[in-house]
Amino acid sequence: MKKFAVLVLLLAAAALPLPAVTVTVAVDRPGAAINPAMWGVFFEDINFGADGGLYAELVKNPSFEFPQPLMGWTVPAESGAVTTLTVKSDDNGGHCLRVEVAGPAGAVENEGFRGIGLHAGESYDFSVRVRHATAAALRVDLVGPSGAVLGSARLAGLGEAWTQRTATLVAWQTEGGARLRLTLEGAGAAELDRVSLFPHRTWKQRPRGLRADMVQALADLGPGFVRFPGGCIVEGSVLDRRYQWKKTIGPVEDRALLFNRWNAEIKLRPTPDYFQTFGLGFYEYFILCEDLGAAPLPILNCGMACQFNSKELAPLDGLNPYIQDALDLIEFANGPVTSPWGARRAELGHPAPFQLTMLGVGNEQWGPQYIERFARFATALRAKHPEIALIGAAGPEPADERFKFLWPKLSELKADFIDEHCYAAPDWFLDNAHRYDAYDRSGPKVFMGEYAAQSVAVVSPQNRNTWLCALSEAAYMTGLERNADVVRMASYAPLFAHVDAWQWTPNLIWVDNLHVMPTPSYRVQRLFARNRGDRVLPVALSGANVEETRRFYASSTFDDAAGEAIVKLVNATAAPATCTVELAGVRRVFRGRLTTLRADDTGAPLPCAPVDNAVLHEAEFAPAGPKFEIVLPAGSLSVVRLGVGR
Repeated sequence: MKKFAVLVLLLAAAALPLPAVTVTVAVDRPGAAINPAMWGVFFEDINFGADGGLYAELVKNPSFEFPQPLMGWTVPAESGAVTTLTVKSDDNGGHCLRVEVAGPAGAVENEGFRGIGLHAGESYDFSVRVRHATAAALRVDLVGPSGAVLGSARLAGLGEAWTQRTATLVAWQTEGGARLRLTLEGAGAAELDRVSLFPHRTWKQRPRGLRADMVQALADLGPGFVRFPGGCIVEGSVLDRRYQWKKTIGPVEDRALLFNRWNAEIKLRPTPDYFQTFGLGFYEYFILCEDLGAAPLPILNCGMACQFNSKELAPLDGLNPYIQDALDLIEFANGPVTSPWGARRAELGHPAPFQLTMLGVGNEQWGPQYIERFARFATALRAKHPEIALIGAAGPEPADERFKFLWPKLSELKADFIDEHCYAAPDWFLDNAHRYDAYDRSGPKVFMGEYAAQSVAVVSPQNRNTWLCALSEAAYMTGLERNADVVRMASYAPLFAHVDAWQWTPNLIWVDNLHVMPTPSYRVQRLFARNRGDRVLPVALSGANVEETRRFYASSTFDDAAGEAIVKLVNATAAPATCTVELAGVRRVFRGRLTTLRADDTGAPLPCAPVDNAVLHEAEFAPAGPKFEIVLPAGSLSVVRLGVGR
């Protein structure tokens, strides 16, 4: 499809007279129960989503373990003395930095992740391990782009043996591009390791925790599940670089650094400083899910490296370590404290189980090799843990030959869920709102694990979070909701992106070092998640070809606790539409709410640091009876919630 084909189609539709559209909702015939975890989030450490993002550590390469061990560290031009930096062994198999100063004072700086974000008046917790110190003191400064000091502390009496030293710095002004400067006072030397700087205000005030505003954006979304840790990083470009959950728990300093697949994957957006420190590891993921009230959905490597990269395979007779990792993860999540991995969970501070109920085997694999490996996993996991639902992968496309091969094979193996992915132009989502109407109701359930409308093309760095993309996703989501007996879970992807350090676009939430910036797609996801309902209500549309030529879409659910019918209406045309809604089987309606999400220009491209042009309007809504008219603005998503009496 050409870039503006959808917009042209919408404009052409607007030139025709709009017929009346009637939406009949069978409130008296509720259908399938909707999974409480229907709308969730997909998290992957892409676009600096973890290191430099959700994980709130502000120092890049804090232990000098990057392949280029001084990456992120420099001697400032205004150091004032000859300063020599040498990376050496720390006697524990890791590295430390020796700083030698020939003069009254010399400094070294860390650049952070495209700078360090500081908020005026807020506290920042600094820590460092120091030994072999002959300098008089270590001054710790937060400095702005011009070199102005924005916060300061001083550590004296450094000593000979390794000592952990801490300080609290208060930022004097707000700055998104600050640096951390460490200055040795007096001629001499010191060896430094595990240099760390965290905002004191983390999510739930946990020391060395998660960035509070980013988690708040997730909490506001109300996700039913969190899929983690990816994504292609589950696989790794080669198997040695695959994600191994056991290496991501325990003391942060003991978690081995790993090359991030997105370091060099996108040739137009190389990020040679992208590594995984695993400060955000599997234990923290489980805690995050608990905080959000979301079901954990971990995805594990199945013995296959990324098939877009090396295609490396673990031999079938060498799968036992991979399968054992899956068995051990279930025990870590759910096992009693008397079990080895349950005891490990309790030792980390969480004796209660994490209530894991589902597990993904492989991320986005395909071909006979994947089916062979899924079968081995399924046999072993079901023998020991039949209570865990298993998710199989349907490849990277929603209808290609790989997909057509995988679905029947995974169905034969009785996968509980099949993970479908789709990145496509908006017209694909508009055209496929009925995709699941004809799916086999007796087969595996669908997990729409990755989807997002692409304004230009898949993997294009020119993709933008347009309202047209968000609107097409809303139309598609009405089809997911109408078929909630088949589609049990869905998640947009990717989730987070740093405006100065991204590899992939579009994304659900953009951030910089100071701000969180939701997108129009985020607004759509939130409206669906916050208006999920408990049961599907059948919907019928009448009017001349309303969905094919007029791009009009609807779904409805019932909220049992509130006693409310919820109707979602998408007008994906470029003109307002008059809609008659009839709530069949209802004698009276009560005062409710009408929420409308729209934008003035459905195709206007937003920058990669988006200003959200989605306009949200909420108002009380009190129709006279169960049959009423509403005007749906051009290019809009509307949600009607009404209490009903039968």
